[in-house]
Amino acid sequence: MPNDNDPERKGRALELILDAWDKALAEDVEPEVIASVAIYAALADMVDRYGEEAVAEFCATLPERARNGEFTLKPE
Repeated sequence: MPNDNDPERKGRALELILDAWDKALAEDVEPEVIASVAIYAALADMVDRYGEEAVAEFCATLPERARNGEFTLKPE
């Protein structure tokens, strides 16, 4: 799977996703539902692009990355 290290592109993509998240919250969708659907959509797209095995290998790296704070949003 490609590793996009362009912080500008990743930052913009995150802004767009968080904007959609806020819109869903404004529609009274629970954060847990939004998260579950977002993860499903991301994984389904990745499987379509890269296949099940590549996505399974990617997912296997997530626990350690989460423990290392990679997914912790820092205050601006």
